[in-house]
Amino acid sequence: MTDTALIEALMQQEQALVLPSFDEISAYDIGSAIRAEAFARKAPVVIDIRTPSRRLYFAALPGSCADNEDWARRKANVVLRCHASSLRMGLQLDHQQRSQWPDAALDHKDYAVHGGGVPVRVAGVGVVAAIAVSGLPSRQDHDLITGVLAAHLGVKALALP
Repeated sequence: MTDTALIEALMQQEQALVLPSFDEISAYDIGSAIRAEAFARKAPVVIDIRTPSRRLYFAALPGSCADNEDWARRKANVVLRCHASSLRMGLQLDHQQRSQWPDAALDHKDYAVHGGGVPVRVAGVGVVAAIAVSGLPSRQDHDLITGVLAAHLGVKALALP
């Protein structure tokens, strides 16, 4: 699959994973579902759900570390700034032959353009929060979130090729 096709598939995935509403209870429910799935897989991840102003959900599973928390924060920052998944932003920058810093003005200390940050998009509103997972390979972090979001919404899993 070409970068262009994968970027398009990610955009379609993001457009399909739109919530009717989102609040603290939604964050807890989605975060808990991601935690349960990660725990079942024995995935050593950190899960972070946040708005631009505050954290709504956090969990650190066995085997995760402080670096995972920082990576999750940086992936969430990409989502909140760019309103796109951190995986898509990394692929788009690569495809455009642009660097994260200084070209895209995403300083490495605060932003990570690697898979594992997904927007929480609300119908009629837009992006209101970010879900970030860190601890698995980039694509697996992304797929963990999107698989649980698809199940939460009752939509067909939009697995990437």
